Amino acid sequence: MHILVVDDEASQRDLLAGFLRNKGYTVTTAASGKEAIEKNVMTGFDLTILDLKMPELDGIETIERMKEVDPQTYFVILTGYGTVESAVQAMKRGAFDYLSKPVNLDELEVIIERIQCEQGMHQELEMLREAAEEKFKFDSFIAESPRMQETLSLISRTACSDSNVLLLGESGTGKDIVARMIHGASLRKNSRFIAISCAALPETLLESELFGYERGAFSGAEKRKIGKFELAHKGTLFLDEIGDIPISTQVKLLRVLQEFVFERLGGNTPIKVDVRLITATNKDLKKNIAQGMFREDLFYRLNVITIRLPPLRERKEDIKLLAEHFIERFSKKCGRNIKGISKSVLNKLIRYEWPGNVRELENVMERAVVLSRGDYINENDVPLEIGAVRGDSASASLNDVEKAHIAAILAQTNWNLSTAAELLGIHRNTLRMKIKYYDLKKG
Repeated sequence: MHILVVDDEASQRDLLAGFLRNKGYTVTTAASGKEAIEKNVMTGFDLTILDLKMPELDGIETIERMKEVDPQTYFVILTGYGTVESAVQAMKRGAFDYLSKPVNLDELEVIIERIQCEQGMHQELEMLREAAEEKFKFDSFIAESPRMQETLSLISRTACSDSNVLLLGESGTGKDIVARMIHGASLRKNSRFIAISCAALPETLLESELFGYERGAFSGAEKRKIGKFELAHKGTLFLDEIGDIPISTQVKLLRVLQEFVFERLGGNTPIKVDVRLITATNKDLKKNIAQGMFREDLFYRLNVITIRLPPLRERKEDIKLLAEHFIERFSKKCGRNIKGISKSVLNKLIRYEWPGNVRELENVMERAVVLSRGDYINENDVPLEIGAVRGDSASASLNDVEKAHIAAILAQTNWNLSTAAELLGIHRNTLRMKIKYYDLKKG
C-alpha cells in the first residue's frame, strides 16, 4: 500500500511517516494541499492521510481536487479540537474516516486495516464481475448450427437497444444465460442484473420480492425490504417463467411498465424506476391469453422484441461441441483427465431427444465425468434411459418422449423431486406440474 501523508507541521508529518514505514508501508509526504495534488498527478496513492486545517488549500478542498485525478484513493482526515463537525463534512465529501489530534497510532492502524479489507472486497468483486462478463460473452456461447447462429445474431442486435425482451424456449435452452448476455453487452452492463424465478414463489411472496414492503405491511414484516425493481434501478431485471405469474400481479407489473412507478407493499410513496425488463417463459402466452390466464396488454408490453431459443433436438450439430465443453469443465472441477467421448456414446447422445435440453446434457456429462473410471466417457458412464427413446420413432410424439424421460428419471431417483428436477434441468415446481399433466404415479 502506498500512503501519502499531508501536513503543514513537519513534526506531525515525520511522526506519521516514520510509524507507517516501520509497519512496512511505502510512504510519500507533502507539506501542503497544493504539493499533495501535484504529487498525486505523478503518482497514484492507495491512501492519503491529511490535516483538515492547512494554509492555502484545506483538507476538504484537497480531497475534492485529488478525487478528480484519482477517485479510487482513500482519505483519512486529521482534525484538531473543536473541528469535529468539519471532519464530518469531509467524510460527506469522500473521506473514509477521521482521527483527532494527537493521533492515536493504534487507531490509525485499525483504520488502515479496514481500508485494506474494503480494497480487497472491491478487487474481488471486480474480478467476479470480469469473470461473469467473460462467461456471458457472445463468443463464449457454443453454437455452430445455422439455427443457433441466426439466434445469436438477433441476440447481439437486441443487446444494443433498450427495449423489453421476451425470451421463448423450452426449459433448459439457456434463457437465463441469454438474458445475462444481453445485459452484459448493453449500455446498462455496469449496473445490476437482477433475476427472479416467478414460478418458484407463491403470489404474496412474489409481489413482496418484486416491489418490496414497508415495516408492518403484514405479519412478520419487521423492517423495510427493498424489492427487485428498486435493486435493478438503472440496470436489468430478468423475470423467468413470466407465464406463471397470477393475474393480480400482472396488473401491478403492467402499471410499472406503463408509468415506471410503483409503491412498496404497505406504503403509499411512489417510487420511480428506470429498468430494462427481460422476461422468459416456456409457455404459449397467446394460448394463455385466449384462456384468460394472461393479460393481452401486458403481453404486448413485454413482447417488444421476441427471441425464440431452439431446443437441443433442433440444433444437433452442437451436441458434440457442448458435450466436449462440459467434459472439459467438469474434468477440471473434479481433478480428472478425461480425454474425450467414445463414438458410440456420441451417437447415443445425438439420437436422444433431450427434453431437458442443454441443461440436461450438462447434468448427464457431469455425472459421466464423476462416474467414469477410464480416460474416455463410454456406454457405462451414460444413463440407460439416454437413447432409449429415439427421435426417429414415427409414432412417438414430443409429449411421449418427455413423459417417458421424466418417468425414467423419477424411477432412477426413487421419486426424489429435488434430485429429479436437477437432473432434468427444470425447477421442482415445473416438475410437479409435469407429473400432474402426464398423470405419472409412483410405482
